[in-house]
Amino acid sequence: MSNYDPDVEESVESDLEVDEPPMYKVMLLNDDYTTMEFVVEVLVYVFKKSPEEATRIMLNVHRKGVGVCGIYPFEVAETKVNTVETLARENGFPLKCIMERE
Repeated sequence: MSNYDPDVEESVESDLEVDEPPMYKVMLLNDDYTTMEFVVEVLVYVFKKSPEEATRIMLNVHRKGVGVCGIYPFEVAETKVNTVETLARENGFPLKCIMERE
């Protein structure tokens, strides 16, 4: 037998706050060796940017020294950073990709 009484309401703490996971900004850093074409390819392939958006970000990297590729949860950001750096090394480029907490 159960002691459950459907007429008795259990008090549930209704003011529980659920924190959103921290987000991380993934950025490419400019260097003197990585080609603009390769940066655009990385942005299209890894970050799923359109060619136009990839070109805009690449120009930010070239002109300002840094370009924001996207904002992601930690694990996704970390994977994208590792993927970019692996692709860069495989293609002989020193392209740096970093992440920083938002």
